[in-house]
Amino acid sequence: MITYEITAQVRPDLTKEYEAYMRNRHIDDVLATGFFGSASFSRSTEGRYRIRYYAFDQASLDRYLRERADELRKHFSDHFPEGVELTRENWTVIQYWPAKGA
Repeated sequence: MITYEITAQVRPDLTKEYEAYMRNRHIDDVLATGFFGSASFSRSTEGRYRIRYYAFDQASLDRYLRERADELRKHFSDHFPEGVELTRENWTVIQYWPAKGA
């Protein structure tokens, strides 16, 4: 499994709008590309967020980045031209442990 992780630092006056946009639009748009099986959206402190997209495999992530990422990033930046700083990382899951009995 490959995890595509984005960390966002959001200006305080934009946090409500950012959360709504991510929850009601952007994450669904990324999942609708068909390259990811699931996603999670987390907050650590006020204004600091992490989005994880779980790609089916490296080829799926590569295709997403090559074919669809630019248009979705543009849509995002059109909504948030300033006030949101992003970092992106790709992670390879080495091993996964589900809870016993789950």
